[in-house]
Amino acid sequence: MLGEGLKRRLKKLRRNIKRDRYLFLLASPILIYFFIFNYLPMYGAIIAFKDFAPGETILSSQWVGIRWFREFFHSVYFVRLIKNTFLLSALGLLFNFPVPIIFALLLNEVQKEKLKRSVQTISYLPHFVSLVVMVGIMSNFLSPTDGIVNNFLVRLGFEPINFLGESSWFRALYIGSGIWQSFGWNSIIYMAALTSIDPNLYEAAKIDGCNRWKEIIYITIPGLMPTAIMLLILALGNLMNVGFEKIILMYSPATYDVADVISTYVYRRGILSAQYSFGSAVGLFNSIINFTLLLTVNRISRKVTQIGLW
Repeated sequence: MLGEGLKRRLKKLRRNIKRDRYLFLLASPILIYFFIFNYLPMYGAIIAFKDFAPGETILSSQWVGIRWFREFFHSVYFVRLIKNTFLLSALGLLFNFPVPIIFALLLNEVQKEKLKRSVQTISYLPHFVSLVVMVGIMSNFLSPTDGIVNNFLVRLGFEPINFLGESSWFRALYIGSGIWQSFGWNSIIYMAALTSIDPNLYEAAKIDGCNRWKEIIYITIPGLMPTAIMLLILALGNLMNVGFEKIILMYSPATYDVADVISTYVYRRGILSAQYSFGSAVGLFNSIINFTLLLTVNRISRKVTQIGLW
């Protein structure tokens, strides 16, 4: 019976492959890309359980088990890294996630098409500014000696502020610059979701006496919710995944207490100090947390809203 069932499944699989062969051919470059650059490198994850040194192979290195994980958990920086990573990511999500939705809703109310397209185009531009250029602009504008912001403050009678050199300003600058750079680009998917809402719903609402505000509350926002929930699940799944590029460009030893996160610590210990096994262990630990968060949030969303990634 098992052999017959297996034969039937294989026959059905061959039939499906033959039927959809052109679709598989079309998707093959993407599948090959992810296999080479995302799945094959997973083999290197075992370096986190070995004492790897340059000149050795991963397989020939000494097996040390969870030694590097224990060293990270007992590190004096462990609490600070977890706290900073969570706060930067959570605050970024709290302030960054609603802005594209609000922007898309406001832009959707603009009746003049030329103005609407112009605003859209201008809002996209910061996305194409590289992080290096953006941080350079921030440094020039916020310079305590000749920055335009501090010159304005001095004219008002205030003392100049070293924005990039004080811990109290780092999170606000990091999150604010992230909103400026990404809100226009992130709104694209919401604008696309708005175009998929049936116009007949708005016509029926007008006949029932709804004003524009009620149309937004009872039609537009519910139409955006499935897209917003899926993007929120993906964002929460990356809650502990704060990129190190922008932070490295912005921070200094004076702001380590609020700016040092897991990814920057991995960069310093794993790359600069050549402690590859330790850096891999910390990165693997971070990935496990993100994967667990993704599964948990998706399951909660499926139960509460009936919407999920799978």
